[in-house]
Amino acid sequence: MALRKINNGIGALGLALCAMVQAQEIQGGAGIKPIPMSKSLAPVTQAMLDGAGKDAANWLHSNGSYAQTRFYPGKQINNTNVAKLRPAFVFQTEVVESMETAPIVINGVMFLTTAFNHVYAIDAVTGEQFWHYKHKLGPVTTFCCGPNNKGVAVSGDKLFMGTLDAKLVALDAKSGRKLWETEIEDPEKGYSETMAPTVIDDKVLIGTNGGEYGVRGFVKAFDVNSGKLLWTFYTIPETGHEGVWATKDATGRDMKRDIEAEKAALAKNKDFYKTLGGGVWMAPAVDRASKTVIFVVGNPSPDLYGAERPGDNLYTDSLVAIDLDSGKYKWHYQYIAHDVWDLDAVSPPILVDVKDKDGKMIPGVLHGGKTGHVYVHDRRDGKLIRFSEAMVPQENMWALPTPQGARMLPGANGGVEWSPMAFHPAARLAYAVNLHQPMTYQVEASPYPGGKIWLGGAFKNVPGEEQWGNVTAVNIDTGKIAWQQKTDQPMIGGALATAGNLVFAGEGNGWFKAYDAKSGKVLWKFQCGAGVNAPPVSYTVNGKQYIAVAAGGNTQLDFKRGNSIFVFGL
Repeated sequence: MALRKINNGIGALGLALCAMVQAQEIQGGAGIKPIPMSKSLAPVTQAMLDGAGKDAANWLHSNGSYAQTRFYPGKQINNTNVAKLRPAFVFQTEVVESMETAPIVINGVMFLTTAFNHVYAIDAVTGEQFWHYKHKLGPVTTFCCGPNNKGVAVSGDKLFMGTLDAKLVALDAKSGRKLWETEIEDPEKGYSETMAPTVIDDKVLIGTNGGEYGVRGFVKAFDVNSGKLLWTFYTIPETGHEGVWATKDATGRDMKRDIEAEKAALAKNKDFYKTLGGGVWMAPAVDRASKTVIFVVGNPSPDLYGAERPGDNLYTDSLVAIDLDSGKYKWHYQYIAHDVWDLDAVSPPILVDVKDKDGKMIPGVLHGGKTGHVYVHDRRDGKLIRFSEAMVPQENMWALPTPQGARMLPGANGGVEWSPMAFHPAARLAYAVNLHQPMTYQVEASPYPGGKIWLGGAFKNVPGEEQWGNVTAVNIDTGKIAWQQKTDQPMIGGALATAGNLVFAGEGNGWFKAYDAKSGKVLWKFQCGAGVNAPPVSYTVNGKQYIAVAAGGNTQLDFKRGNSIFVFGL
């Protein structure tokens, strides 16, 4: 996971945020008198979670459903009337800092998170506050890419949140009272949590951040009632992490590896698996029929200095499938072996039926890569079926980092960063938000620093070169780009597609826009006053559809900070 624009004017801020800091509970009140919890709030059943993708009333998963299509089935707001969209309310939090939350909405009650692990429960129609929970952070937090949180998961009458000090917290949805807390891993070793968990069959699934700190990545399952650990899948195997010594990436391009030198280094040291990285940044998808959990794994550690970690570095930069009940390995597909460019896999996978190479519809998996490609896989074994046309410029792939700095595009932020894609089933289009940031890659020998920032070099923006973004629609059955809309700034935050033939996405300059899903034409926009760098959601209350999105800016790209949730309706 790329840290941010290092050495381009905000490097000092970035390194300070990523360094180990003494964290304190945020104090201060907004002067808001809470109102009694809505009587409409009811426990969320497993049947509701299973059927969330067809539920127009609620938004029950951070990415809409276990399939993570981010497709909303309601169409009251559509491409013929979206120009009439207006703010219904704006809710301001106490925390003015980067916001990446995807709000959860249950029967008209919205649950949202902020940086530093605050949780709010508000009325999803009026914006009135029911309760506000502040997690008391421990004495040490170690986190990359800003003090973010991407949202809660819900099951029954409980909410679940991962914290910057690597805890998993369960809250009572009606009152905000803490029910239990458990440590996921030791924050002093570089572990932290910013992802939204996933809950299924009384299990809370959560990965770990920390690929920039020499951690050993994982996905863990905890019991929803007690917080007891049920199983762990390590994204870095104890043996076999050297892989098959792949020389080409997923698209068939030579990665310029010195395999003999790597094998010689491995013969001298095979015990680096505990610090090899492989964070899991975003919520996993779940295939109900086969009881399979599918997720993507981040970069190896250190990011740029590959001499410390010979081999393919499995399962970094990979799409991975494991068993839901046991956590045991099923299959994987690695996009980039021995990554020394921080082009890890972070945008969450999407489960949809796809056409195979013979035109037959089969269960598939989509992933939007930092490389700028949308990858289409067979869900049964992970094999790659096709990859899309490049959505961003590619240059000098795969030029190796040098002490002086080697130019290679895409830069370390992508392509598609952590931003979730959306999928429109009728249009057969996947929608990705992309970045274009020309960078050079500078390598520097660096031994393991013991749970502190560990890059092994730096990514540097190229002075004077234009940076921009785009929203791209890709036909998943052909890999062809259907349409593309360029944006003034690099895009990060995610997309939402709706049955009203709309795609919503926000920009770092504060614009929140609606695009025609089939043509890409901008049909509506609203200036939110701070960076809109979070994934939008939609829901319906009392027959009226709403669109909600956080406007808090982004630390990673230094977009203007804010503290608001904007909610729109006709």
